[in-house]
Amino acid sequence: MCMDWLTIALLLFFGLAFLVVEVIFIPGTTVVGLVGFGLLAAGIWFSYRDLGTSTGHLLLAASAVFIGALVYVGLRPRNLNRMALTQENHGHVLDARHADVLPGTVGRTLSALRPAGTALFAEARREVTTRGEFVAAGSDVQVVGIEQNRIVVQQIV
Repeated sequence: MCMDWLTIALLLFFGLAFLVVEVIFIPGTTVVGLVGFGLLAAGIWFSYRDLGTSTGHLLLAASAVFIGALVYVGLRPRNLNRMALTQENHGHVLDARHADVLPGTVGRTLSALRPAGTALFAEARREVTTRGEFVAAGSDVQVVGIEQNRIVVQQIV
């Protein structure tokens, strides 16, 4: 069975196109690159088989030069920076160890504390805990301390 030159040219073209897509547009997917490499290998193999050794050598050399240039262009730092995440995240998480609710602050429970629940301190909802006692919802509480990552409160009697 003999392949005509158009089929071989299409195999080579689509193989190189898939490799361009892999290196330039969607790097790291691997599947597209493997398909491109498979098409390129099939095109080169068929060119050796059906068009002769000298044509096969020529197409192999041209493909190698093209792939080398593609890898060179695709792996340049300027091109890699277009794909890389370069933004910095300056956000923060509310950490109870650096609480905005200081010891001595008075608030009101929004839920029953058994021994943990939610309290409201001047428009700020915070998860709080007691030292084991239960506190009904709607009770006034005072912050007695910050222990590890917990705001510890006690009921104001």
